[in-house]
Amino acid sequence: MALGKDYVAQECSIARALEIVGERWTLLVVRDALYGVRRYNDFLVHLRIPRAVLAARLQTLLDAGILEKRRYQESPPRDEYVPTDRALALWPVLRSLGLWGRQNIPGTRQMRSFHHAECGTELGAYGECPACGVAVAPRDVEMRPGDGLNPDPEDPVSRALLAPRRLLQPIETERG
Repeated sequence: MALGKDYVAQECSIARALEIVGERWTLLVVRDALYGVRRYNDFLVHLRIPRAVLAARLQTLLDAGILEKRRYQESPPRDEYVPTDRALALWPVLRSLGLWGRQNIPGTRQMRSFHHAECGTELGAYGECPACGVAVAPRDVEMRPGDGLNPDPEDPVSRALLAPRRLLQPIETERG
């Protein structure tokens, strides 16, 4: 018997949130959108996700107002997926989940570190800047490659993510 997609019997905000972001791949799509991935093919090659699954996850995120579709080319028509304020509100969740994984799952490497772009200080456990004493908004976060990243990745998105960059800055990949 297949598992249901909702938690009807649960009167809980966590259960309601999981109905939207709790499916496999969904938080990785949101993560990539915050990292600057915007185009369908870039999500596809970076995540190595089946097309049908990606299409379903993107539609769920559009329906929930977490991503917004914007046309970037008319002929042929092509759209990009842009994070909304709802996506930005998931940044602390993704950050915490990443920290939890590094601290609690043996063998997990540091793929990226996150810094306050203004002063360069690595963010604290709750996304705050220890030096400035402020909560750092996603657009003020600089992502830097960690020592766990492959220095010569195959896909163009991973190559673009090797350079330090601010969150939300759209990734430009070479097109062939």
